[in-house]
Amino acid sequence: MGEVPGLPWGSLSHRQVLAELAGRGWLPCGVGDWAMTVRSPAGGLVARVCPFDPAYWAYVDLCRQCAGNPWLPRIELATALEGGGSVVFLEWLAATGEPMSERVAERWRARADDADYAELGRAAWQIDARYRRSTPWWGRCDLDSTHHLYWSAADHPVLIDIYCMAGSDLYGAILDDVAAVHHRIPREQMRYALDIPYIARESSVSEIRALRSAWARVTG
Repeated sequence: MGEVPGLPWGSLSHRQVLAELAGRGWLPCGVGDWAMTVRSPAGGLVARVCPFDPAYWAYVDLCRQCAGNPWLPRIELATALEGGGSVVFLEWLAATGEPMSERVAERWRARADDADYAELGRAAWQIDARYRRSTPWWGRCDLDSTHHLYWSAADHPVLIDIYCMAGSDLYGAILDDVAAVHHRIPREQMRYALDIPYIARESSVSEIRALRSAWARVTG
C-alpha cells in the first residue's frame, strides 16, 4: 500500500483522481473501452480509473473472494468515486504479446486440469449469476478469450476484465429514454457515463451530440 496515496476518494470524480495521480508522478499506460490506467512512479502498481462501469465490481468481488489464486491479480485498493466512478489499484501486469509466448500458451492449454483455475471458474460463474439478477444491462462473463490474459510478476498467466456490461444496449437506451435509464440506474450513480473512453474513441461528432442531447433531457 506504500504507493497508494491517501486521498478522499469518495469525494473525488475520476477526472480529479487522474489529475491527482498525474501530479504525483503516475504515468498513463493504457486506455480501454471503459477506463484509463496509470502506472505508479515505482512501477509496481497500476490504477484503473473509470468514469462508470458497474461490471468491474464483479471482477473486484472475484479477486477478493479468490484472493491468492494465481490466475487473478492482487488488488491493493478498490473504491467508489463521486458520481459512480471507481479507482482500483492492482499489481502491474505485463502483456502476453501477440501471438502469446509458448510459455503462456502452455499454461493456458493446461488450465482444464488446474485446481486453481477450477476454483476461479466456479466463483466467476456464481458472481455472474448474482450480478445478472441485480445489475441492469448486465452483459456476460467470458473466461475463454485469450485477450483477457496478462502475465504476473509471479510468472503466471492472469485473467483480467472477464465481465462486461451490455454497453450498446445501455447507450441505446440513453438515446431512447434517459429518464427510464435513470429509473433503473440512479443518475448520481452514472453521472459521468458519457466520459467512458469508448465514446471518445469510436463515436462520430453527430453520435456524441445525440448522446449529450439525450443526457440533457433530464437535469440533475
